[in-house]
Amino acid sequence: MNIDDGNSERPSIESRSDSADQAGEIMRAVAASSKIPGMSLAIATPERLLYAGAVGYADLDEGRVSSAKDQYPWFSMTKIATATTAMRLHADGILDVDAPIDHYLSGYRGSDRHGHPTTRHLLTHTAGLGNPLPIRWVRRHDQPEDPSLLGEIITKHGTPKRTVGSRASYSNIGYLLAGEVIASASGRTLEECVRASVLDPLGMTETGYRYHPGAPRAVGYVRAPRALVPVLRAALPRGLVGARVQGHTALHQFLVSGAAYGGLVGNVTDAVRLAAAHAADTTDPHPLLAQPHLEAMRAITEKGKPFDHGVGWFRKPDDAQRTPAFVEHFGTGAGYWNAMRIYPELRLALVAMTNTTYAWDADRLFTLLKDLPWN
Repeated sequence: MNIDDGNSERPSIESRSDSADQAGEIMRAVAASSKIPGMSLAIATPERLLYAGAVGYADLDEGRVSSAKDQYPWFSMTKIATATTAMRLHADGILDVDAPIDHYLSGYRGSDRHGHPTTRHLLTHTAGLGNPLPIRWVRRHDQPEDPSLLGEIITKHGTPKRTVGSRASYSNIGYLLAGEVIASASGRTLEECVRASVLDPLGMTETGYRYHPGAPRAVGYVRAPRALVPVLRAALPRGLVGARVQGHTALHQFLVSGAAYGGLVGNVTDAVRLAAAHAADTTDPHPLLAQPHLEAMRAITEKGKPFDHGVGWFRKPDDAQRTPAFVEHFGTGAGYWNAMRIYPELRLALVAMTNTTYAWDADRLFTLLKDLPWN
């Protein structure tokens, strides 16, 4: 892909100017309706970037406009990279995703009552695990990760509480365990495996598990009354809550502790590279996985609530009959709300990243954008 320089609201040189102008108007309307400070957007096929642009502000205090180069925490969009890495290791014969995970994690014990999960169960959210609120699983970007935190979380929450293989139920714990399995099976850290299996093959040079020092960063915001700021300070780890600006509370830059479930940080043009690789058909390049593996990942086979799940990807049950079909994933947390969606029949991928805490209408955005004449 030929990545544009990401100046605010400027499309890539490959964009049709009329579609690019319309994309900007659609972004502005969606952002305004949800009072989003800033939004960065990228659209691509497996072979090229179609559009990269932004609206609003990455930093309200400084008045710095948003751009497609702004770095955002990916939060749970990271799961697509983790799942892709697991399937790459599976394809290479290094990791059997259908083997019980205690084959790789000698200290792990499943449940005699509920069963013993495989890595595929973890990746499809069918391992019967709980999903505790991860609001404190973050740290300031300049602080080291607590080496005992993840082990304590897994010890406390890593045993199935429902029948393994039954109805899907979203769980960050499952992906924390999947990260441990990947590391054990490969003999490398999860971060090294993701870089080798996903980031490097796609040229995602500005995405990783720490902020890139030379690139701009979108400031995260919580829109809430001033009276609730003490509650926010109590809920988040010390030092994360910053100043008030234009009705929002700013958050200092932070990192997610738990690389496998939500640790990536990067820009929207890198993120759309990953999404576009998953939108490939048989005629496209396949830098990550062969076509059968891509189709298996995006096949939504596990029923659940609020989402039905595939391997990494999900979709709301009410969207199952929409055409053209799509799968997606969100990445949300304090200060940020991101979304990626692929339309395999159209070979089209869309990613939007925003610096707001609250849900906004990603479906409206993506539905309107995919109908523009990009080719």
